[in-house]
Amino acid sequence: MPTYLKLDLGSGDRKKTGFSTVDWTAETKPDFVCDLNVFPYPWADGSIDEIEMSHCLEHLEKPFKVMTELHRIMAPGGALHIKVPHFSRGFTHAEHEHGFDVTFPLYFNKNFTKSGYFGVDFKLESMRLKWFAFPYLLPYMGYGRITIALLSGINAVISFFANLSPALASRIWCFWVGGFDEIEFQFTCIK
Repeated sequence: MPTYLKLDLGSGDRKKTGFSTVDWTAETKPDFVCDLNVFPYPWADGSIDEIEMSHCLEHLEKPFKVMTELHRIMAPGGALHIKVPHFSRGFTHAEHEHGFDVTFPLYFNKNFTKSGYFGVDFKLESMRLKWFAFPYLLPYMGYGRITIALLSGINAVISFFANLSPALASRIWCFWVGGFDEIEFQFTCIK
């Protein structure tokens, strides 16, 4: 019986129980040092059961090539959880290469378009927009507890309404609320 790994790609100093950490620099002491812009990745075909990728994909040069490589290393039915900046706030960090929106999952569905299909199938299980994704960083920026609590409450309201129809929020009214910090995708690997 094969042993399957769970990977946290671009983990930084984050350590998640049950996951092997992967980062491009040894500074963060990951389990694997791996530049995710260099292909192929050092894992065998179908050897990964679950992948977490939180705020990493937007830093990489070719996100669709990365997704193709993730598909190669994932086991059939494997879970892929990705969090990335929504395009409306995607370039607030100097090293972000890309912003993402609700159309990203469509490129892994051969029924969507022949010209945009990348040859690998991922089934979208869920997609969520988050207006305010990083409250834990605000104290470092000088925000007080009351302001953070207020912003967290506003986040709950805006995110609730946005997730009633992520496509409508993403395409029509995202800029009315200052954009969304994050869009989250939960995929299943189809082989």
